Amino acid sequence: MQVTKLTDAKTYEAKQHWDMAGLRLQGVDATNIDAFSCCLSYFLPGGGAEWASSPNEKAYIVLDGEVTILTKENGVQKETVLGPLDSCVIEFNEERAVENRSNKVVTMLVVISN
Repeated sequence: MQVTKLTDAKTYEAKQHWDMAGLRLQGVDATNIDAFSCCLSYFLPGGGAEWASSPNEKAYIVLDGEVTILTKENGVQKETVLGPLDSCVIEFNEERAVENRSNKVVTMLVVISN
């Protein structure tokens, strides 16, 4: 078993994110998992992530607060608001943006396939 205590989790910087602090819980440089990584993201009020896509699937699970996930379906922008224990999957190469439009910190668990 590989354990990462929150007190021992290492911070990391996510490209194209602003006003966001991330902690690596599993995978990458935290543990020897090959299939996925798991991170804890804290988005400050006004924080977010720019429009981007990646070749990895991502699951977003909101633990606290409220976050807006923007996607595009057939060229039309769609907004989905997620609250505590709501989740979504961003598919392979799907474009998305993330925005914290509230005045409360958003805590989100992010699981990323490798």
